[in-house]
Amino acid sequence: MSIQPKKHLGQHFLIDQNICKKIADEFIQYRDVKNTLEVGPGMGAMTELFLQKESINLHVIELDTESIEYLKEHFPKLHGRIHEANFLKLDFSTLFKNEQFAVVGNFPYNISSQILFKCLESRNQIPEITGMFQKELVERVMEEPGSKQYGVLSVLLQTYYKVEYCFTVSENVFNPPPNVKSAVIRCTRNERDHLSVDEKLYERVIKSVFNQRRKTIRNGLKTIVNVSLLPDHELLKNRPERLSIENFIELTSMVQLALEKQ
Repeated sequence: MSIQPKKHLGQHFLIDQNICKKIADEFIQYRDVKNTLEVGPGMGAMTELFLQKESINLHVIELDTESIEYLKEHFPKLHGRIHEANFLKLDFSTLFKNEQFAVVGNFPYNISSQILFKCLESRNQIPEITGMFQKELVERVMEEPGSKQYGVLSVLLQTYYKVEYCFTVSENVFNPPPNVKSAVIRCTRNERDHLSVDEKLYERVIKSVFNQRRKTIRNGLKTIVNVSLLPDHELLKNRPERLSIENFIELTSMVQLALEKQ
């Protein structure tokens, strides 16, 4: 039984076992938690490698019904741990309750940024994310202040995770080959368990100013706060791509104080 990749699901099946092994090795070598969720396993090219490690409590989530049937037939060890569901709508407590788990996979490119945002929402339960993304997205999330590519996802992911570039992957190792290069990254939770400011407000501030990235920070905050209550601070004269994570934390603190005055 063979499965044809489906374009509407963003499927590009890995067909190079060496690349599968490299990704699996990157994950297994640095893994700190037992519970693991593989996203979009397809025909199980990497699943097979994870199942060889008894120390991994592997669950897989797949939206394609054909792939689900293939996995059930070829991987009986996964009985009861194959979930036909949309990762973006998944309630993680149904899989691992409140226990921590790692996320790994050859992620569908059409929803890869959304996958990272979903992981960010549950960052205290997900200490590790390892997998393949479109290289352009990887470069964006790893950008530093001053770059035009530096944006919401760059700031939020780097706020809570250490992001490491593992290796580049050629388009020729997929069926069908994508039109872009790919890259594998490893994200591990950093020391910021909690911020010194309200974390929901922090995210709101970042999204607000980057949504109007051509304006100064002060003008970009008008949808959140009465900017006349903000101090005459140098940070507010900048554009968002110039600010570091520590700058954004300081900025959120200013907004928080201003909102208390309203």
